[in-house]
Amino acid sequence: FQVIMTSHPPLLSLDHQHSHPHSIKIPGDITLGGLFPVHARGHAGVPCGEIKKEKGIHRLEAMMYALDQINSDPELLPNITLGARILDTCSRDTYALEQSLTFVQALIQKDTSDIRCSNGEQPIIRKPERVVGVIGASGSSVSIMVANVLRLFEIPQISYASTAPELSDNNRYDFFSRVVPPDSYQAQAMVDIVKALGWNYVSTLASEGNYGESGVDAFVQISREAGGLCIAQSLKIPREPKPGEFDKIIKRLMETPNARGVIIFAHEDDIKQVLEAAKKSNLTGQFKFVGSDSWGAKSSPILDQEEVAEGAVTILPKRASIDGFDQYFTTRSLENNRRNIWFAEFWEDDFRCKLTRPGIKIDPEKKKCTGEERISRDSHYEQEGKVQFVIDAVYAMAHALHNMHQDLCPGAMGVCDKMDPVEGRLLLSYIHSVNFNGSAGTAVLFNENGDAPGRYDIFQYQMTNTTNPGYRVIGQWTNNLRLNVEEMQWTGGSRQIPDSVCSFPCRSGERKKMVKGVPCCWHCELCDGYQFQADEFNCEMCPFDMRPTLNRTACRPTPIIKLEWHSPWAVIPLFLAILGILATLSVIITFIRFNDTPIVRAAGRELSYVLLTGIFLIYFITFLMIAEPGTVVCAFRRLLLGLGMCITYSAMLTKTNRIYRIFEQGKKSVTPPKFISPTSQLMITFILISVQVVGVFIWFGVMPPHTIVDYDEQRPPNPELARGILKCDIADLSLICCLSYSILLMVTCTVYAVKSRGVPETFNEAKPIGFTMYTTCIVWLAFVPIFFGTAQSTEKMFIQTTTLTVSMSLSASVSLGMLYIPKVYVIIFHPEQNVQKRKRSFKAVVQAATMSSHDKIPKKEFSQGTMLNVDRN
Repeated sequence: FQVIMTSHPPLLSLDHQHSHPHSIKIPGDITLGGLFPVHARGHAGVPCGEIKKEKGIHRLEAMMYALDQINSDPELLPNITLGARILDTCSRDTYALEQSLTFVQALIQKDTSDIRCSNGEQPIIRKPERVVGVIGASGSSVSIMVANVLRLFEIPQISYASTAPELSDNNRYDFFSRVVPPDSYQAQAMVDIVKALGWNYVSTLASEGNYGESGVDAFVQISREAGGLCIAQSLKIPREPKPGEFDKIIKRLMETPNARGVIIFAHEDDIKQVLEAAKKSNLTGQFKFVGSDSWGAKSSPILDQEEVAEGAVTILPKRASIDGFDQYFTTRSLENNRRNIWFAEFWEDDFRCKLTRPGIKIDPEKKKCTGEERISRDSHYEQEGKVQFVIDAVYAMAHALHNMHQDLCPGAMGVCDKMDPVEGRLLLSYIHSVNFNGSAGTAVLFNENGDAPGRYDIFQYQMTNTTNPGYRVIGQWTNNLRLNVEEMQWTGGSRQIPDSVCSFPCRSGERKKMVKGVPCCWHCELCDGYQFQADEFNCEMCPFDMRPTLNRTACRPTPIIKLEWHSPWAVIPLFLAILGILATLSVIITFIRFNDTPIVRAAGRELSYVLLTGIFLIYFITFLMIAEPGTVVCAFRRLLLGLGMCITYSAMLTKTNRIYRIFEQGKKSVTPPKFISPTSQLMITFILISVQVVGVFIWFGVMPPHTIVDYDEQRPPNPELARGILKCDIADLSLICCLSYSILLMVTCTVYAVKSRGVPETFNEAKPIGFTMYTTCIVWLAFVPIFFGTAQSTEKMFIQTTTLTVSMSLSASVSLGMLYIPKVYVIIFHPEQNVQKRKRSFKAVVQAATMSSHDKIPKKEFSQGTMLNVDRN
């Protein structure tokens, strides 16, 4: 007998139960719950409205079809029959909540101790079936409401159509799973598409309302988390756009013309008007749209706007039509489908007829149903898009139960004690672990939040001359993007992906200077001078011995050079040195050959050979200055650089000093001065030379000679011209110090030459030495500004080396030309003049010279013998 428990709230009024039966009961060993929007939302306080054929009946029948397939499958849940309790949600969350209480009745503890039958016996109360899991619901708001109740009783729930991102919250909806991807995956897919196209600067456009705004919000959030993508503008289309509103939107988008990519979450009508406004503004091809599933592969949004829409990329959830369900559903009839308590209502609506019922009069305007009508033959039929997901949801629950049965009841026939009752939390873990090929051949599995993988087809609207315009599948998105970029076409059939970037990539050797607040925008600055691009944002200086590569992405060694023999800077000094050496050797050979002739003896043979040796060394130093620097070469440079001049001017100083002392002494006394003999002259000369030699050897001890590579000397603004110069470690100051003693000797010699200027020009060598020293001083006065004035030149070493060697060669040439070339000329070409005259005493010579200085006798009376007599004394 039936017992009505007043403690339980009535689910439906009795009248409503007769007019709208509230559930379908399919017996089985294990019962699943089902929630489907069989009816639309009712009006004026009525819970349910008209029947929903596709979203309601198709989906409901898909669950029963899946149960039939599972129960007939010997491999899946063998010897176990799945049953079902299917409820109508009437597309209303509150009503669905009331209906879902049916699923938890068996879990509510009821106190029946005070209930007795009329005969006083304990009543027999039929225990309601226990629902182990629920398939549904459809709408996200319904699923959210139901999930809050089912989680309290630990009943797992698998939805086939709810896509709200909120349901991914595993803390609030831990018993909720779904075989459809959440809307956040659509936004993720669009972010991946944008990145695959190389765009980093896009605008967003959304229809005002939950769909558009939440879609754009998800896109912005995901792009912010992913990084590398900036939103130029985020615009909204009002619910009731005013005239000219879309023109304003296009104008706003053109404020950031570099953001050619436009992400659009909008309704069909809004999409169409956006395209119309772009065409009106003559901006065909300017914007490249990435549209959500509201655009999908529909033709209505782009009708008459194909040129503006060309290249638009759109996405649509991947769906498949299940042929087995089509065969099953089109064979359903009133006779073979009595288990569906709403099928008669569907039949009437689908065939636009009326079934006869006792006590109900048929509307004369509607025809009578014969029962011979057939679906698809007598009515339009197209499989509803979510049928695939309903079947997958039922199979997911079945696979979880199958795996659970194998673990808990190995070898048992039917449900064992460990699965009676089925523990909800354990079943949930098995649900999250399933992985099988679904009805469409794709894998069914869940992530840690209970979400199924996102599966989308990616389309592009293409217009070419060879094929009809239309949408073409160019890729898929299943948790990751697979995009066939080579199949994409853009405006005019171009294969090149258009740019949608705030700033174009910097070239090699340029660093990014970011624009504050906009991470995708930057200015490119060249790493100039000797800087190279250390990373994307920084330039660094190359080490002192290196210079940047041509593309300034690294550093390379600076070429090392030296003064080459064939260099123009070396040719002239070498030419002068060779001529000077040849001339010097000619003089020396001539003097040696005519060593005992009067002119050679009168010139002072011993000091002449010393002086000629110094001149030779001055010329020879040119070769050392041009030779490749090495330890030995550097040592000889130090030694001979000042030694040649020191020898030359020591000998000249000794000569001028001797002449000066002779004539000064002659004014006071007839006694010759001391140290005027050739031996004395040589000793004085070598003492003067020894000062230079000792100084050089002290320099050797303090700082041994070595070579260096000078990278600062040739380091112009253009690093391509930079060179390291291999040279001896002799600073400019050291060089001047090395020559300073010789310059001191030269100045002193010049002073004596000035003092001896009164000596008759035909008397000895006072006048030639004087002219030699005057000219030499001029040469070296010119050398100083040239040498130090080129200190900042990039060719400093070459100029200074050339200046030094030429100056030394010129000073040597002056000495050689003034003192010895006339003598050689006489010896070679006028040997008749190379004869000895009569001797005169020192007193007579001095008196004659004194008289000559006072112009008391003609200068022509001074003979060659007078000169010889003085030189030989």
